[in-house]
Amino acid sequence: MTSVITGDIIKSRSINNQGLWLKELKFALGMLSSDQSYYEIYRGDSFQLEFKDFYKSFEAAVYIKACIKSIKGLDVRMSIGIGEKSHQGETVSESNGEAFVFSGETFENLKKEKQNLKIKTKNQQLNEELNLYFKLALIAMDNWTVNSAEIVKLSLKHPNMIQSELAKIVGISQDAVSKRQKRAYLDEILDLDLLYRHKIAEL
Repeated sequence: MTSVITGDIIKSRSINNQGLWLKELKFALGMLSSDQSYYEIYRGDSFQLEFKDFYKSFEAAVYIKACIKSIKGLDVRMSIGIGEKSHQGETVSESNGEAFVFSGETFENLKKEKQNLKIKTKNQQLNEELNLYFKLALIAMDNWTVNSAEIVKLSLKHPNMIQSELAKIVGISQDAVSKRQKRAYLDEILDLDLLYRHKIAEL
């Protein structure tokens, strides 16, 4: 099995410097896959990533969101598809299989459903449960400030760093790091990630 994340940048055209978010998106995708054949940016502000470690696909989506929301005024909508892969193409858009179909179908409905993150697997009951959790988590994630997104991004990139080490990178106090993590509901999101991995293991 594999996971496929399909997404697009919300309000990308409102940013005068298009290179700003494009650079951040390329950085995020590059961090998640060292092989460029597993991700692609197309139609200007849309992208697709095959993320083979499907247990960590929620964390990957949160990381992408944190990277994009670290730019003021921007957000991202994404769909996660988990399933089999039947064809390996030269690029991710040429590959095919259950995971790709699930991700594509779900992504098409995101704008209409006004939810910025959804998942589809072959287990309908699991889909309903996880998508409810996502809906609740998005109450926090959709409202991240630039500072909140930046600290989530760094916390996920350096999971073994303590707050004082993160503080040195950002140039703020340890107390400020702690407050930003709390405002971002990072602990709760990481708890959801653990639950997600447990649920996905049952597929």
